[in-house]
Amino acid sequence: MAGALLNSLRLARAGFVLAQHGIRFVPRGVPVPLPLKIARALTVPIQIVTAPFRRDVPRASRVASALGELGPSYVKLGQFLATRADVIGPELSADLRHLQDKAEPFSMAEARLAVERALGGKLEDHFIEFGPPVAAASIAQVHKAYVLEDGVKKPVAVKILRPNIEKRFQHDLDSYYFAASLIERFYPPARRLKPVAVVDNLKHTTDLEMDLRLEAAAISEMAGNIKDDEGFRVPNVDWRRTAKRVLTVEWIDGTPISHRDALQAKGFDTSALGLTVLRTFLRHAMRDGFFHADMHQGNLFVDDNGIIVAVDFGIMGRLGIAERRFLAEILHGLITRDYHRAAAIHFEAGYVPPHHTVEEFAQAMRAIGEPIQGRTAEEISMADLLGQLFAYTEVFDMQTRPELILLQKSMVIVEGVARDLDPLLNVWVAAEPVAKEWIESNLSLLGRLKGAGRGAETIGDILMRTPGLLQRAEQTLVGFSEMAQSGLKLDDATLENLASRSRHNRITDAALWVTAVALVAIALKIYGVF
Repeated sequence: MAGALLNSLRLARAGFVLAQHGIRFVPRGVPVPLPLKIARALTVPIQIVTAPFRRDVPRASRVASALGELGPSYVKLGQFLATRADVIGPELSADLRHLQDKAEPFSMAEARLAVERALGGKLEDHFIEFGPPVAAASIAQVHKAYVLEDGVKKPVAVKILRPNIEKRFQHDLDSYYFAASLIERFYPPARRLKPVAVVDNLKHTTDLEMDLRLEAAAISEMAGNIKDDEGFRVPNVDWRRTAKRVLTVEWIDGTPISHRDALQAKGFDTSALGLTVLRTFLRHAMRDGFFHADMHQGNLFVDDNGIIVAVDFGIMGRLGIAERRFLAEILHGLITRDYHRAAAIHFEAGYVPPHHTVEEFAQAMRAIGEPIQGRTAEEISMADLLGQLFAYTEVFDMQTRPELILLQKSMVIVEGVARDLDPLLNVWVAAEPVAKEWIESNLSLLGRLKGAGRGAETIGDILMRTPGLLQRAEQTLVGFSEMAQSGLKLDDATLENLASRSRHNRITDAALWVTAVALVAIALKIYGVF
């Protein structure tokens, strides 16, 4: 009861702050449950009183101010909801896309204490110089420091979590869960959108961000994935100076990718850079199933060799093989105008319930794809098309897919970065070779052989284990026999069962081997080799 009261008070405070800034999170024309109607009515006087003070303030700025006033978890919530136009409406979603995660830095004394607690000893034991914060966000801030490696002074970036940030987030997340559970319970139309699952996803994301060892591991994993790629890299991790609340990586000296004029002045081809940004993201998503989910301009630099370097790996996205196939075939289907195939993949992936037909969904895909035919490059937005696709989720009773929502959000960001570098970038031309490469590598005969190899490898592992399993089973039977011989009384039925197993042991051995070989043949058939 006390928890419900505290959560209600926190949500009430949030509602009043939003009202002061003239923000409404329920799209116009969308029916709302009675409790929200009452809450909205209570805030009307506040909005009337404060209206003259915000008359000339752009709404996007008012949204940022309101969420900043509410605290870091609301900033994260706002960034997260920017991907959910189906929940909050396209207008507010567009405003939230411009929400910058900036905050006042915490003190140098607190930063020193955090480093010493995380790494042990004194700050000077780890860094020969430690400067003031160069960037501060809702969860952490970054300092430039120097270390001595083999007698050489090297700059590093040190990321430190905010003091007590976990406790603050937990309180607000409790409020979000409270609100989401009430919505699901009392407002059935919202259940399709899975509000509790949305909060689950937000919690999972922030939990990962609050263990900086996981961010270091993400950098390391991506470095392995892209070791043979050109034009893109990630910083090196200093594992000796990394812990749960402190992350140390190579300092990146480069030109911010947002400084297009400066890049051109240095002789870099910004159109080529834009193409690299977009194709790199798609390659990571489709080929690796692991992508940087916060690749905005502030997290991308261009070094002196013209290589794009990404930083801040706190938010990462993962796609399973089914989701990667979904993405590749969707893009390829829209590019080639094969709407039936683009629709069919939704059904094969289980995204659209079977009471709908492929033909109906292909019609919806055509409604999305045909309007782009014949339009100029700057008029075509892949991110907008993905948004239109997800807008059909309600019509076709599709369940929310958090991993695809994160992908769409990331696509919006990446496309924006690429278009700033090259306003005439044709996203379809850029995407086609990546999607085609994935399809040829995974859905061609060679790809199916590779898949069959993975399946056969798994079954082969079972084959290798089978003799050991049989041996352990036989040892168990021998143990039972020895127990009986030692005088331990077993009932007649048990003794007969043991005898029967012993007689048939060799037959069972042969049968299991035959079955395992048959499974290999079935796997090869399933993977399309035969």
